[in-house]
Amino acid sequence: MWAFFDNLLNAILPPRCIKCGAVIADDSGLCADCFNEINFISAPYCQKCGHPFETTPSAGKMLCGRCMKNLKTPFRFSRSAVHYDEASKNLILAFKFMDKTDNAATLARWLNLAGRDIWAAGVDLMLPVPLHYTRLLKRRYNQCALLAAELHKLNGVPTDYTSLVKHRRTRPQVEFSGHERIKNLKGAFSVKHPEKIKGKRVVLIDDVMTTGSTLKECALALKRAGARSVDTLTVARVV
Repeated sequence: MWAFFDNLLNAILPPRCIKCGAVIADDSGLCADCFNEINFISAPYCQKCGHPFETTPSAGKMLCGRCMKNLKTPFRFSRSAVHYDEASKNLILAFKFMDKTDNAATLARWLNLAGRDIWAAGVDLMLPVPLHYTRLLKRRYNQCALLAAELHKLNGVPTDYTSLVKHRRTRPQVEFSGHERIKNLKGAFSVKHPEKIKGKRVVLIDDVMTTGSTLKECALALKRAGARSVDTLTVARVV
């Protein structure tokens, strides 16, 4: 019965590519041309931070130079689905700022595939990176929470939307670079319900990793609350 109504709806309102608007045959989200433009991150990549290698590393060398020098990172693993470039930028910005919330289902499928190393290592809880309440009121939705909700439908991992909070309003990160980004976010996040975090393996869900400053501050707050481990999973990353 439901299949009949789905087929009828698709006949009346056929699925369209979320990037160019062309009619597509299924609900995969992108037409073939737009899909082929997306630069997905695949092996080989650093086994810790997920940064793609430009060339295949020598046998046994599975960490990038930065991770070999800095072993005190608060992250267990970091993974991203695609490169943040001209092919993916408009898709993500439309989702984040222009009410294209339907994009969440497609982006979550990418996240689920990109996070296979994280799922294999074990995760107890997913947490979307929070917005300050003033920005949430202005934007009307948290794009990271939408991604986490769609991702939960795919992998069943429990999602906590309330424990991690951004208690201090900060200026947009795009206004800063380098160490100024770190300074802008210092101490901006806290854990409201540490009893829900203590001893848990958690994964932070975000849309884009640029310098990693936001994710690092979130991870430090979660570590202080007793998280056993913290992973990060983002749709895109600046490479």
